[in-house]
Amino acid sequence: MNPVKPVPVIAIHGGAGTIARAHAGHGQAAAYHAAMQEILLAAQQLLGAGGSALDAVSLAVDLLEDCTLFNAGRGAVFTHEGTHELDAAIMDGATLRAGAVACVSRIRRPLRAARAVMERSEHVLLVGAGAEAFAQACGLEQVAPDYFSTDARRAQLQRALLADVTLLDHDAPALSFGTRSAAPLDEDRKLGTVGAVALDAAGNLAAATSTGGMTNKRVGRVGDSPLIGAGTYADNRTAAISCTGTGEMFIRSVTAYDICARMAYAGQSLDAAAQALVMQVLPAIGGRGGLIALDARGNLSCPFNTEGMYRGHARVGQTPQTAIFAE
Repeated sequence: MNPVKPVPVIAIHGGAGTIARAHAGHGQAAAYHAAMQEILLAAQQLLGAGGSALDAVSLAVDLLEDCTLFNAGRGAVFTHEGTHELDAAIMDGATLRAGAVACVSRIRRPLRAARAVMERSEHVLLVGAGAEAFAQACGLEQVAPDYFSTDARRAQLQRALLADVTLLDHDAPALSFGTRSAAPLDEDRKLGTVGAVALDAAGNLAAATSTGGMTNKRVGRVGDSPLIGAGTYADNRTAAISCTGTGEMFIRSVTAYDICARMAYAGQSLDAAAQALVMQVLPAIGGRGGLIALDARGNLSCPFNTEGMYRGHARVGQTPQTAIFAE
């Protein structure tokens, strides 16, 4: 008997954090849902036409980086010095190849640079000026650093500077600003990062993650997103994972890889492993956030320990689903 081919699926996230439920009906919520729906439809169409999981996550994150609603690419947050430092990573579950860039500020689409590192170099991670020079040599589009700037993110930095805190894109529950955001997920209490995981018709998995980091972060800080095994991981034998949250804690717990290890060595299901990391392991060390995870059978898990997480998924042949709250 021929094995049943999996139904291709794409899943995305756009950050986790504190929900302002009072504003759930605000037009801003509709904007987030519309943006995620558009991105999911594009990746779903690619998968439906026989495209690879790697291409699907690349396309999804490309579009997320171009959307100013999210903290990646254009619309990235500012460092303490008023600059941008972007990170991204991608991993192919079929081969365990991976590529990443960190602390870049002139590459328009950091995820494309990460994929170039994977496919066109012998390395996994390139940082700073070296990563930018490599991307330029690969013909990737370069931009002036202020391309990524938006007024909303600059105002966010000013609030953080006045309060003398680092906002983990934007987790400052002890702060009380004079005017709160009308966004459904408060931008000053949101854990940034965007990501995607996908399963294609051939049964291959892939994961990709991109972020602008933390508002008011120290220059040179690198979080979990570009670190393979911490914020990004994919292995056809187990799962594909992309994380969002307090990056230092995801690094310390090697979150993405630990999910795969629990599945491989302890026989846990995808959801059991993901729930254990997000609801037990991370909170034990002060970790907040969530993740999207997809296994080789098409099972999806999207746990988060915050009030909400921008997320959505689309299986080929089905209507895309998006959500913000813990529904």
